[in-house]
Amino acid sequence: MRVAFKMKLFPGYEAEYKRRHAEVWPELAALLKSVGVRDYSIFLDEETLLLFAVLQVDDPAALELLKSKDIMWKWWDHMKDIMEVHPDTSPVTTPLKEVFYMP
Repeated sequence: MRVAFKMKLFPGYEAEYKRRHAEVWPELAALLKSVGVRDYSIFLDEETLLLFAVLQVDDPAALELLKSKDIMWKWWDHMKDIMEVHPDTSPVTTPLKEVFYMP
């Protein structure tokens, strides 16, 4: 199943966001794969600084397991200075509804 959501980057942090993701921690990538995440992309709308993420996962409920893992919280803490987050440092995300797909 495809899952899509949006997040918000703070102004001036476009290059830093890209740099941090180019150096994504191997243990974080392994965690994502372990819950079935694959084909994960994040796009940036440079005018609005909205980040659009889309990924494939067999069971979307498995994404909830990420919240119980220390490495996920460490990553979110690492990203909190450059994007909108909740008080607990998890990213503010808005699920997006699919309205068209052409395989």
